[in-house]
Amino acid sequence: MIEMLYEFWGKAGLYMPFLLTGLKLTLIVTVGSLAVATVLGCVWAIIRYLEVPVLSPLVAAFVNMLRGIPILVQLYFIYFVAPQIGLSLTSMQAAIFGIGIGYSVYHAENYRAALLAVDKGQTEAAKSIGMSWFLTLRRVVIPQAIPIALPSWGNMAVMMLKDSSLASTITVAELAFQGRVLASSTFDNSTIYILVSALYMSICLPLLFLVNKLEKRARPAR
Repeated sequence: MIEMLYEFWGKAGLYMPFLLTGLKLTLIVTVGSLAVATVLGCVWAIIRYLEVPVLSPLVAAFVNMLRGIPILVQLYFIYFVAPQIGLSLTSMQAAIFGIGIGYSVYHAENYRAALLAVDKGQTEAAKSIGMSWFLTLRRVVIPQAIPIALPSWGNMAVMMLKDSSLASTITVAELAFQGRVLASSTFDNSTIYILVSALYMSICLPLLFLVNKLEKRARPAR
């Protein structure tokens, strides 16, 4: 047993530099796509929450359409089809925008649900004292919606971290890609995929812990 452990750690020392290179790209794709999804999700949610004429039905149709298309197909469209209409992106940019836009529609529905969960009596009271819709949204609605949306945002962040592996299909050499290349060249599948799983867990667990801390800190604002 001890010999097996020594052998495992010896192999891990050889594989880790390659896997850590992939982990760096995984983090870049995850953080970038999460930022895109968060910002766009807020925009879609606010437009639908305010029921902006013309824009609201268009956004609703866009959200429903993207929810019906797999993220992988959206990545292929952005990387392979978009250049044909003059929009050329690197594989990293395509991965960030593809996953970010794809997940923005799910974030949008979570944010909209959080906005709708705020008691309408409070918005009516804000309007009755002369607050504009923008001020009401900024000072009354959004501060109360954030703690409601945080748990689902955290779950989405973890899902996006795991789905960053889809970036390997458009040649981004992230963690899953590096693991697959190492496994195909060394045939040491067990060691490599144990290390890949451990590296994913090393990011997911602190992320979940951070979201829980943020949720507890924001809870008094409800």
